[in-house]
Amino acid sequence: MLDVAVAYNRYKFLGFEFLTWLWYSIEENREVFKTVEPELTVLEIGNRLVLENRVQDALESITIKGDDAGLEEGLIALRKGAVVTEMNLICKFEDSEWRLTLKGESFDIAGLKTPESGPLETSEDIEGRLLEKVFLDEKAIELVDKLYRYFIRLRISNDWNETVVPRLRKWIYEKES
Repeated sequence: MLDVAVAYNRYKFLGFEFLTWLWYSIEENREVFKTVEPELTVLEIGNRLVLENRVQDALESITIKGDDAGLEEGLIALRKGAVVTEMNLICKFEDSEWRLTLKGESFDIAGLKTPESGPLETSEDIEGRLLEKVFLDEKAIELVDKLYRYFIRLRISNDWNETVVPRLRKWIYEKES
């Protein structure tokens, strides 16, 4: 059995690949999300994307921030060998919106913002509000789990090297920046 630290360091690249695949899918292959979660109406990159590139012994970090920020610099960084390490996502189910930041190395979910709940009318509503909040948090976590499960199945299939990697490379190197 692998030591936890060894396994963590050996397989952390999967989180970076997942976020890169997710970015590609958001831009080029949105129909895959209907397969993963039929209730999902929108999945898009939010206001922050972080990439890292190891250049010799130095670590270069590229952060793209802003609601209307272009991602051209991110594509240029990918061409130079960077990996996506953090991504802010906007997820919509019908009229409800979730925002979260997903970290590739550890799959931490940060800054989770769920849809607004109605006002509390009585003190008895507190338990209901808490249960609703748990339900809304779980919905975001379940979406990330479903997307990652789909990605892992794809990643270990023959389709990954034969179809997905060439499409990813084409997207990275041929998309206009």
